[in-house]
Amino acid sequence: MTYKNINYLKLGSSITLLLTVLSSFTNPSSVIEKKAVPQSLAKAQLSVKEKLIIPTNNEEQLRDSIVAFGNGLLGTPYVTAGTSSKGFDCSGFVYYVFKEFEIKVPRSSSLFKNFGEEIPIADVKKGDILLFLSPTRNAIGHIGIVSEPNGMQSNFIHASSSKKMQVMISSLTQKGYTRRFVKAVRVL
Repeated sequence: MTYKNINYLKLGSSITLLLTVLSSFTNPSSVIEKKAVPQSLAKAQLSVKEKLIIPTNNEEQLRDSIVAFGNGLLGTPYVTAGTSSKGFDCSGFVYYVFKEFEIKVPRSSSLFKNFGEEIPIADVKKGDILLFLSPTRNAIGHIGIVSEPNGMQSNFIHASSSKKMQVMISSLTQKGYTRRFVKAVRVL
């Protein structure tokens, strides 16, 4: 049973209430009474509740919120060692975003090498973190947050020290990122 069915039940209850109210206007002597819910409707509501799977956590909402918060920082200038909305470096940006949600992550991109759970790139979700080699040395030197998961075609939000020098969205399909990609990690 889908969420649409719940909406139809709510709509049916609303229409019943509206008709009851409208009928009171056509017959001024009538008084709106609390009426019992028809047994068929009560059974339908019960069966919806029985079949409704309620998530035990709000992981997907958290992931969406992390990405939305990161997107709200697009255009913020790149600042070496920056960790505030006045400016970020790549790890400062990730640190700031996750701190907003009370999730502790390392402050330095190199510390992500052994942090979190490594996951296959095909399994990335919003809010996972991508690790890249530095453009100048063979060590983790850049990180970003997955915003649109799609394996090696995923997009990610990051504070870039490229020509734009700002928080921006890039794609793993860009040669510079494809070539330097090391792994994806999950911290949620």
